[in-house]
Amino acid sequence: MRLNVFAILGLFISLAPASAPAAEVLEAGFGVVDVTPELKPDRPIWLAGKEMNRAATGVHDPLFARAVVLRNAGRKIALVSVDSIGLPYPSVMRARAELKDFDYVLVASTHSHDSPDVIGIWGPSPGVSGVVPEYVKFVEQKIVEAVHKADEAAAPVLAEYATAEDESLLGDFRLPEVYDGVLRLLRFSRVSDGKTLGLVVQWNSHGVEPAKNALVSHDYMGATVDSLEKRHACRVVFFQGAIGGLMGTPKQLVDDAKAGRIPSDSFGFIDACGVAIADLADRALKDAQPIKLTPLVVSARPIMIPLANEGYRAATAAGVLTRPVFAWKGTREQRGEQIAPGKTDGEQAMETEVAYLRLGELHVAAIPGELYPELVYGKFQEPADPGADFRDAALETPVAKILPGPKIMVLGLANDEVGYILPKRQWDVATPFAYGRTSSQYGEKNSVGPETARMLMEALADRVSDAPK
Repeated sequence: MRLNVFAILGLFISLAPASAPAAEVLEAGFGVVDVTPELKPDRPIWLAGKEMNRAATGVHDPLFARAVVLRNAGRKIALVSVDSIGLPYPSVMRARAELKDFDYVLVASTHSHDSPDVIGIWGPSPGVSGVVPEYVKFVEQKIVEAVHKADEAAAPVLAEYATAEDESLLGDFRLPEVYDGVLRLLRFSRVSDGKTLGLVVQWNSHGVEPAKNALVSHDYMGATVDSLEKRHACRVVFFQGAIGGLMGTPKQLVDDAKAGRIPSDSFGFIDACGVAIADLADRALKDAQPIKLTPLVVSARPIMIPLANEGYRAATAAGVLTRPVFAWKGTREQRGEQIAPGKTDGEQAMETEVAYLRLGELHVAAIPGELYPELVYGKFQEPADPGADFRDAALETPVAKILPGPKIMVLGLANDEVGYILPKRQWDVATPFAYGRTSSQYGEKNSVGPETARMLMEALADRVSDAPK
């Protein structure tokens, strides 16, 4: 029935005596470019996502930068997904500088756990960065190429929005167990013939790497894309959502592995995860509904967040983390002077970005890190565990309450990777520990600090308020 409806609409538009108003016409295009690293004996590629000192010995799957470009009424925006652990903000800014004819370029990472280290903390040892600058520059160039390809391929389209929910496809490795089990999806169909041009899929789960793997891989996210592209004969772009907390391996697939129905701790297990997410996307598509995605409105600004993580500060001083840090001026809206390499004293901050996109009826939050699911719908533990460090802290306003409409997408690792974004009431590094534990749970060591969630949510609310009406 869907194809018949779109064919009729396409015929109506082609036979109409006057073309549709420019303000109503949406064009979309998809572009894909290979970003697989070249492996050289004299230049190790260090794999990110798990333990350090994993030099790649081969390539199991190619890596890609995938772009979708949207055009309407003389405005162009690009949404790019890169098979990467988390491309930092300075790299995004360098890619944007080559795309000046675009009103906005968003670059998010799939968080593949077997992709090259582009941050620095997965090198051969704690004091040596794992970043290969030539590879980072290569990825930046390929992002630009993918956007240009998508722009050149743009054609008039009609769009649909769909969701499907299945928390059994997630596992939470940190208490309390809270999930965003909603897959969100856009389908673009050509006006000319009603055929599917491409899909944009947003899901919420970490990568699933085999133990001790030394092969470059696109992780389960690439398996999801491959499966959907084969089923629908179109391009697919995958975005992560709320993966903090720590969203990971599906519970039902773990049970299947334990029962011997699928191989555990293997690329076969990764593929099974990817196919399960593709199945959920197909379930969503059965109930897809038309959505208007024009006009294209973007509200984005850089912000400063205090760098309270002592490990990050030390790594920056040692040159392991190479992104610039700045003096903290007490407000997220004011950037202080850049701090010279090697300095560890004084209050420091890092620059990142929060964005809000209003694409017609669709409201998109662009969050620069690994958002905890509590911060999507407000599923906070009440009361907080007595062992938490800030159990009486004010609750952050969740994304779904900030966004001014029910049709949403939550893009995590968008334009940056600032680490885990925890609700402040979950912060737990001092004794006594929450849930009767004898040690802190994993998470805080890879978070910028306990104020990060509040500041990002406040910045998102500001971006919504600032958006042109």
